[in-house]
Amino acid sequence: MKTALVCGAGGFIGSHMVKRLKSEGYWVKGVDLKFPEFAPTEADDFMIGDLRDIDVCNRAVDRKFDEIYQFAADMGGAGFVFTGENDADIMHNSVMCNINMMDVAYKRNAGRIFYSSSACIYPERNQMDALHPTTSEDSAYPAGPDSEYGWEKLFSERMFLAYRRNKGLDVRIARFHNIFGPEGTWEGGREKSPAAFCRKVAETPDGGTIEMWGDGNQTRSFLYIDECLEGVRRLMSQDQFIGPVNIGSEEMISINGLAEMVMKIAGKKLNIVHIPGPLGVMGRNSDNHLIREKLGWEPSWPLVKGLTQTYQWISEQVEKRHS
Repeated sequence: MKTALVCGAGGFIGSHMVKRLKSEGYWVKGVDLKFPEFAPTEADDFMIGDLRDIDVCNRAVDRKFDEIYQFAADMGGAGFVFTGENDADIMHNSVMCNINMMDVAYKRNAGRIFYSSSACIYPERNQMDALHPTTSEDSAYPAGPDSEYGWEKLFSERMFLAYRRNKGLDVRIARFHNIFGPEGTWEGGREKSPAAFCRKVAETPDGGTIEMWGDGNQTRSFLYIDECLEGVRRLMSQDQFIGPVNIGSEEMISINGLAEMVMKIAGKKLNIVHIPGPLGVMGRNSDNHLIREKLGWEPSWPLVKGLTQTYQWISEQVEKRHS
């Protein structure tokens, strides 16, 4: 039986990856600061621990795992990443998890390790045009991310690749583009825009008003969690290509369009009030040329399909809160 360690298994992507690996017959250990918030973990063994502490990492990697998935990070949506108030914590906490895990994985002679990087590594200068952003993998340099979160991700990519070159660590790296879905953070300030709008629309009666940061013309693409997991598993299951590679959707939409889509799913017509707030880059979309070439696959779900499932889940959470 194959074994896997999922770091960040109490978080959104990590908890879903545990389920995915279990469905494939793996024995799975999870480690995180917390248990998953919305459903019991499906991990065979789950360890509460702080991966910023090297002793915790040594206890987590207690055998020669076939695969390690390093999702653990200090992260959130624009309201967390772009205010500037959390930069030191974001950089310190995330880089410590990465430094510790790659070193312990190397010293314990673990199998293949996956690192989840981010589209936030791409230069701000290439994402100023909302309709024509550039995010091909080779556009990452000269570097110029728009946030300290992005700088840390880019540094950690380089560190994983250095461990591969110098120490033979078997790594795979993907750059995620706005992953969303059920059982993700939907309130409290760290949620990302799909969850935020699902919550706002669910909480607001038909004909009411919701708030949006900025004019809503900034663009993004969003990838449903199941497709994210599929891309990661395909990357981890082949020997030729290490990445970094985009895992994201090429279906670009404006934030106004995203809000309208959620309203349509909910069957509501709401007014939008535009207010100042943290925005990030003007445009971002996945470029899937490389993943098509190297893995013969790319995400294919239309946004509305994943958003419908996410809205149903978040509206249930809102109803539970108010019942």
